[in-house]
Amino acid sequence: MPVTAKLSRRFYETFGDEIANELVEWFNRVDDAYRSEFRELFEVHFSRFDAKLEQRVAQLDAKLERRVAELDAKLERRVAELDAKLEQRVAELRTDLGNMRAGLVKWMFLFWTGNFVATASLMLTIVVLLRK
Repeated sequence: MPVTAKLSRRFYETFGDEIANELVEWFNRVDDAYRSEFRELFEVHFSRFDAKLEQRVAQLDAKLERRVAELDAKLERRVAELDAKLEQRVAELRTDLGNMRAGLVKWMFLFWTGNFVATASLMLTIVVLLRK
């Protein structure tokens, strides 16, 4: 968006239209030259900034991927440890359950044997009493 230089009417009257118009054109050319130089300089600096930003984003991405890989490995290790502990506890519980079942069978056998002996002796006593 070029800005056209304007001079006062008195300047035109003092130096004439030709010299004043030449001066206005020179100001406009200088303005265009500075604008184009500034645009080029801006593009160069923006390109450098963009390249640095790309580099830093790539470094951050690599760092983030490394951290995620470390966390994933740590999580895998912890899951494996917990899985081993769980398997050990299940094995212990199965052993305890087997021992408990064996104890229950033993006590059931003793209970039913005692019950059978008591019932048999009661029946024998009744039979003996009835025969007399």
